[in-house]
Amino acid sequence: MVTALDPQSSASPSQQAPTVVPAGLAGVASLGAGAIHCTAVGLHAEHRQSAIAFALLAAFQLGWGALALFRRGRLLAIVGAVGNAVAVVGWVVAKTNGIGFIDGLETAEGIQWADGLAALLATLAVVGAVLSIVPASMGWMRSDTGGPVMSGVVTGLAVGLVVVSVVGMVAAGGHDHAGGHHGATDVVAGDGHDHSQPEGSGDGHDHGQSTGSGDSAAATSGDASTGGHAHGGAVVPPKAYDPTKPIDLGGVSGVTPEQQARSENLIALTLARLPQWSDYRTAEAKGFNSIRDGRTGYEHFVNWAYINDEHTLDPDHPESLVFSTAGGKRKLVSAMYMLPTGKTLDEVPDVGGKLTQWHIHDNLCFTPTDPPVVAGITGSGAKCRAPLRNLDPVPMIHVWIVSHPCGPFAALEGVGAGQIKAGETRLCDTAHGAGTGT
Repeated sequence: MVTALDPQSSASPSQQAPTVVPAGLAGVASLGAGAIHCTAVGLHAEHRQSAIAFALLAAFQLGWGALALFRRGRLLAIVGAVGNAVAVVGWVVAKTNGIGFIDGLETAEGIQWADGLAALLATLAVVGAVLSIVPASMGWMRSDTGGPVMSGVVTGLAVGLVVVSVVGMVAAGGHDHAGGHHGATDVVAGDGHDHSQPEGSGDGHDHGQSTGSGDSAAATSGDASTGGHAHGGAVVPPKAYDPTKPIDLGGVSGVTPEQQARSENLIALTLARLPQWSDYRTAEAKGFNSIRDGRTGYEHFVNWAYINDEHTLDPDHPESLVFSTAGGKRKLVSAMYMLPTGKTLDEVPDVGGKLTQWHIHDNLCFTPTDPPVVAGITGSGAKCRAPLRNLDPVPMIHVWIVSHPCGPFAALEGVGAGQIKAGETRLCDTAHGAGTGT
């Protein structure tokens, strides 16, 4: 008998509504992926575009997943399959090449447990959505066949997906990211992620609070204006870098006393001499020009004549000055020392070993004007579209004269982070970062 409440009862098997079991499991999988991406929103809050992208993706996966649990329809299944497929493809691109048009995702990252699980759940959602619209003659996939055994299997699968999703949400809380390749930890800070670094993990930087290693020296700094420091042999817990206090970059395994001394002396000299450029107008009068990137939160003033002069790592002749533009005012916060044209990341001086890291910018597009200004961005190593042009990507390094979450030699984040040497892990010296250490 056909009733108004059962419009499908007279339809042939090939005309029946999409099958129930795969649609429901697809909904649960999509909900799980969406929940993990909800967690990712907060973890990427420092990159607005990334946060928005994850929020939109989470909203879609949660919304579609909820609908898939209670509604059936070919159009709904197709939308879910396409949407989750886009999420999977985006994940693959982000992990292999980076997504250049989304701030915070422009550099490829290593696969981590949480994002890998989210991609797997999205894949299951795609498979389930597709299976839900195959001919209904595959009766084993309908909820009204198979009896209690089939129902139990389906329930078990759904519960398993929920449990795995919860585990993924917890794991996402320890997610690392930095606009660069990295391992389990030791990443760009400022995002609330876990930056602890187990010794011997192979990423080239140790963030332990006390190493017990004989190759790291404790530092007691002298007068910052002279840059003199005396080093003992005892290992001590690392201290946060505070420009108003004696400089001590001790407590990091693998850093020799000589490397520690060189890095501390460079900071001391920069602290003493760089403030002469605090007024950007004074800098402009001496040949510095803005590259017009202040909308990022930091504005770089470059003295192009200084790049190929005889001075290197010299705060009296810094190649670039970094001003914070927070609050609509320019505040000098860092020097960005640059090597001469033609130098590569294989030729950088050893300033501080694991305490320091050089980077380049090979994805910025400059105007053909003199002086040039940044007017676009492209993929790493890609050619800019005329009339914009690429400049020779010389190695550079920051020295901060204010506290920074990633220590005194931290690179910027997002587009400003640049590209590091292949095989290296993005440096974040949380051992000496603001608000950490002893």
